[in-house]
Amino acid sequence: MPQYVVLLRGINVGGHGKLPMAQLRGVLEGIGATDVATYIQSGNAVLRHGEKQPARLQKTIAEAVKAAVGLVPEVLVLRAADLRKAMDANPFPDAAMEQEGKALHLSFLAAKPKAFDPEPWEAAAGPGEAVRLIGKVLYLYAPQGLSRSKLAPKVERWLGVPATSRNWRTVTKLRGMLG
Repeated sequence: MPQYVVLLRGINVGGHGKLPMAQLRGVLEGIGATDVATYIQSGNAVLRHGEKQPARLQKTIAEAVKAAVGLVPEVLVLRAADLRKAMDANPFPDAAMEQEGKALHLSFLAAKPKAFDPEPWEAAAGPGEAVRLIGKVLYLYAPQGLSRSKLAPKVERWLGVPATSRNWRTVTKLRGMLG
């Protein structure tokens, strides 16, 4: 069975979108997922499922979460190989371990943006910030932290596609959970 990484956006953030991870595991097992494991409280899971198309699994998970708890989170499903590929393509290898992996963020995109012009990003960047788009992943180096980033709030609006971001530390942990 294929192995997947499931990323839910907006779960358990600032007191909104409450979904305990034990309940998420139950929802995922209820749709036929096996070897389900979650990481921290922000909607990260790894699992195996017989579905061969990530987009269909995404829809199934979104519908199951809505039925179980009434939430309609943005759900992104990656093949295990896609997560590994995104990590291997990291254009900021020196930044990966800065601040214990919290200075580098990967925004996983629901689709490849139609266009990407780096000039506006560079012009809007805060101190030390840098951004690179590789395929369906936007890499954001934010040495002042994501909450102070000038670029982080612009990701979806400027790219025109849904996205969910994870710091390098979280991505590394998820990769380790894949085995």
